[in-house]
Amino acid sequence: MKRNILVLNMGMKSIRCIIFDESGRKVSSAAQAIVTAINEDCVEQDPDEWWDKAVLVMKKACHDAGIRRIDYITVTASASCLVCVGENGGTIGKAVMVSDKRAAAEAVEIEALPEYPPVLADTGLAVSVSLMLPKILWFRKNEPGIFERTRYFMTPNDFLVFRLCGNAVTDELNASKYHYDPERGVYPAKLLAALGILEDRLPKVISTGTDVGGLLAAAADAIGIDRSARVVLTSYDAICSFVGSGVCGEGEASDVSGTVTVFRTLSRKECIGGNSRIYNLRFPQGGFNIVGGSNNLGGGLIEWVKQCYYMKEEYPYEVMEKEAGESEIGARGVIFLPYLLGERAPLWNNDARGVFFGLERMHSRKDMTRAVFESTAFIDRSFEEAISEEGIDVTAVRLSGGLARVGLISQIKADVLGKDVLVLSEFETTATGAAMIALHGQGIFDSLESAAARFTSVRMIIKPNMENHKKYELMYELFKRTYEVNLPLFRERVQLMGQIRDNRETRIENL
Repeated sequence: MKRNILVLNMGMKSIRCIIFDESGRKVSSAAQAIVTAINEDCVEQDPDEWWDKAVLVMKKACHDAGIRRIDYITVTASASCLVCVGENGGTIGKAVMVSDKRAAAEAVEIEALPEYPPVLADTGLAVSVSLMLPKILWFRKNEPGIFERTRYFMTPNDFLVFRLCGNAVTDELNASKYHYDPERGVYPAKLLAALGILEDRLPKVISTGTDVGGLLAAAADAIGIDRSARVVLTSYDAICSFVGSGVCGEGEASDVSGTVTVFRTLSRKECIGGNSRIYNLRFPQGGFNIVGGSNNLGGGLIEWVKQCYYMKEEYPYEVMEKEAGESEIGARGVIFLPYLLGERAPLWNNDARGVFFGLERMHSRKDMTRAVFESTAFIDRSFEEAISEEGIDVTAVRLSGGLARVGLISQIKADVLGKDVLVLSEFETTATGAAMIALHGQGIFDSLESAAARFTSVRMIIKPNMENHKKYELMYELFKRTYEVNLPLFRERVQLMGQIRDNRETRIENL
């Protein structure tokens, strides 16, 4: 009988459960939307909602598959989101999401500490508001009651694994968001002491692919399965989606565009520079480096366009693609800066915001939609530029995630990059990668390459139109200049809005 694995995949806008068997066949799946609360600086979700909906989707997926026995369970979720867990295992307050910007001052404070430069030298990871230590420090300074009551400061991965098996553990790559040094296998003890953060409040670091415990009886009963399942540690969604894209060769890249865009490249080079605009992560289980990063919105941009302009359409995505195709290359002179939530890699600018530039009386929603479509490709181009600064040439891009379902966007990406784009058969590469990592770790596959041969395949290859590529190179330069010219205005706007805005919270079910 084939062994199976249940993957719990929590993205920014939904939580999904997918069950695979060891041959790579998807047995069943289920999903639930997650609510996000947003204001100018804060982006929050409710971890108790995560767990309640996790139980629902796991229960439904198992029921639909007619399965009571699960061999392995693993979790993959967004990184750099802070969950405060109390002594009794319950959550304290809301989760602070990766794009939350309230800890900007704390990031600057950490950077100025004498204990920080050695940590930077050891890890190569510049401090930013999106990482874990600034968020924890913000709680110590602004919510001391929550800080003191917190037994564990966890990522979503850690929290959901904790609820499944009762063990407070994390993997090396999630731990790096706390400035953990994977080479020496230690958290930054002196920096933590300077910040007043006890090291035992952070999860224990375990290698990816490791069995970290049996499923708790209460969890098994709530899901409606046998209590024999083992919980296997994998990693956060960007890493899993990279592995699940089936990237194997030097310079091959993956673009996984769900709510955010994750653009990363494989390299086996020993010497890679220290470009602070992107991450260079060693993935020991695969024996290679993963170079690139994640931004704040990718597919989420298309959701925003739908909500602004296409809500009355019966088939909004089809109409959007049709209308964008009726515009022309360069959106008839309209540039869109896609920084609706500020930006992470490769810009690292919390103050940046969305801009339509070049609007004329002749323009319509067709051109504006086309400009947003093109901005998703310019995001990839900016990642490619940063990666090339590391001496790595991107050779081809494997495309997956919800945005890969829009054929026009895939063609625009090929044209902007001037490279082949390989559209994968399975868009759920995050869950696929988590399954591959877990099954390899448990000895079901002798390598990630052999797992990829079972789990991944290419649906079609899109060739770039090199004439269009030349035109897009000109538009990309204007795109970059538009951002540069607006840089001082972004900061001025933030200061102005602080004076005139009530900063009310907005709740969004589909980020």
